[in-house]
Amino acid sequence: MSSATSERAALQRVVDDRDQVAYTPGPLDRDATFYVAGHRGLVGSAIWRKLESEGFTNLVGRSSSELDLLDRDATFRVIDVMKPRYLVLAAAKVGGILANSTYPVDFLSDNLRIQGNVLDAALAHGVERVLFLGSSCIYPKYAEQPIIEDALLTGHLEPTNDAYAIAKIAGILQIQAVRRQYGLPWISAMPTNLYGPNDNFSPTGSHVLPALIRRYDEAVQAGRDTVTNWGTGNPRREFLHSDDMADACLHLLEHYDGPQQVNVGTGSDVTIREIADTIAEVVGFEGTTEWDTTKPDGTPQKLLDVSKLAAAGWTSKIGLQEGLERTVAWYREHVLDLRR
Repeated sequence: MSSATSERAALQRVVDDRDQVAYTPGPLDRDATFYVAGHRGLVGSAIWRKLESEGFTNLVGRSSSELDLLDRDATFRVIDVMKPRYLVLAAAKVGGILANSTYPVDFLSDNLRIQGNVLDAALAHGVERVLFLGSSCIYPKYAEQPIIEDALLTGHLEPTNDAYAIAKIAGILQIQAVRRQYGLPWISAMPTNLYGPNDNFSPTGSHVLPALIRRYDEAVQAGRDTVTNWGTGNPRREFLHSDDMADACLHLLEHYDGPQQVNVGTGSDVTIREIADTIAEVVGFEGTTEWDTTKPDGTPQKLLDVSKLAAAGWTSKIGLQEGLERTVAWYREHVLDLRR
């Protein structure tokens, strides 16, 4: 039997075995097997910490050296062995403006393959509850602010990260397709800009906030009195601590069931210039900040409407100042390992 035929047979068993009684969200079984794909990254590690703190006793994860999610056959085999009841897909190829602009093929192809492999394997093995995590970059560049979930596919994407966005949009549609075709209660969540422990602090591949933390901290350590940032500093961004995001994800798994993606954020934003000033203050930088306006700004504003999440009973708890202080402390504790 070919691999494709075997997959179709497995999917048919999902249909045949599926209990057609309507699914009602509620507390997850703390003893059930729960697979967190991407459990060592910024997002996945925060979800892992949250689940541990909430008493989940059978968490499973695989590092990239143990399981290459780009390998379809290996992904199917491992999920078959795990037999998870719940799954959060936090694994992805991620990066900032520079990385996305330089390697669009990688960001499109790798993310499509990771998502397809994990979600198809989860479907073939009848995983009951899946949460797919995307990004606020799925929305049009000039979407009306704050951005509602219905803005999806209503306009042109930001060209500096359109390849990544298209991959994430495909993931949302795959979740919706599974719901329509197989009746499984899978859901999607779209976090705003995240930061926190285990973030990518690379000078070439990171997002704006960890890049700023590293830049200002290195200036302090080196005794430099000037820091230069990309762009004008005028774009507005919303930032959510990863521990808040993880709390929201578990809340959605236990309280939400619907085909539409749910925005996850704070509902407020700041300019890049303001966040740079705050980071400078937290790390103790007392010099001058300059702005290289020959570099791109990206999307002018990206603020999520979080009323759908609020209606489900969740709001952000970690303020930006507190979150930055915690993140800078974590970075300084791990900086030597991060530079290796």
